[in-house]
Amino acid sequence: MDVNAKRDETEIEASSAPLIEHLIELRRRLIWAIGGFFIAFLVCFFFAKQLFNLLVIPFKWAVRWAGLANQQVELIYTAPQEFFFTQIKLAMFGGLVIAFPLIAAQIYKFVAPGLYRDERAAFLPFLIASPILFIMGGALVYFFFTPMVMWFFLSMQQVGPGTDIEISLLPKVSEYLSLIMTLIFSFGLVFQLPVITTLLARVGLLSSQGLKEKRKWAIVIAFIVAAVLTPPDPVSQIGLALPTILLYEISIWSARMIEKKREAEKLPDEETASSSPAE
Repeated sequence: MDVNAKRDETEIEASSAPLIEHLIELRRRLIWAIGGFFIAFLVCFFFAKQLFNLLVIPFKWAVRWAGLANQQVELIYTAPQEFFFTQIKLAMFGGLVIAFPLIAAQIYKFVAPGLYRDERAAFLPFLIASPILFIMGGALVYFFFTPMVMWFFLSMQQVGPGTDIEISLLPKVSEYLSLIMTLIFSFGLVFQLPVITTLLARVGLLSSQGLKEKRKWAIVIAFIVAAVLTPPDPVSQIGLALPTILLYEISIWSARMIEKKREAEKLPDEETASSSPAE
């Protein structure tokens, strides 16, 4: 056992505590996480209408894309309490997004004392990369895929002169929020694929060659997952499947980089072992 490993074990043993102290620490971290979420929830609920109007902007873009610049963007609610509960749902969604860095930090602080130094150093970059990738997926939904999906649905309208029966899209506030939240969560989760595969490759459970061999299955699974997670329209399903396939290719490249780094670290050790005199 080398000096670093002994030092890590000494640090872990020094940081070990009785069960009751672990429970107290867990309670402290939960209070911080829940408290942060509750504060973020209250702030988002106070600005719920403004946040909802912000989420309606992609719908406005879709209206322009559909050539309906003169049509007013209108959403409705059909039950007295519907918009109120929609605002609560939106506040919970926004509160979770805003408080996620705090929640992730509390989880890391709770588990970090039980990790070796190199494990902490390996885990921290992924903790930072995960919310960044989630935001990238959400931004892709907001700026591109939500307008595309709404444009697809608007194209089914029967409006304008010469139309005997007029059929227009009047989304409910709850259904529109559910649509955009589903898309954001779907893309945000799919964008975690490089993080998950890189972690598995780092601990030796996956290899770049194994990922390459399963590429065909991955493509099929990508379209199946897209069909389950997204609304039943081809635009959003294809729009989720294609980035998933691209992220899978990035995962292969990332796993290969980890393997090259591992091989490079082994070479000096092997050279040292071969150059040392035999006992």
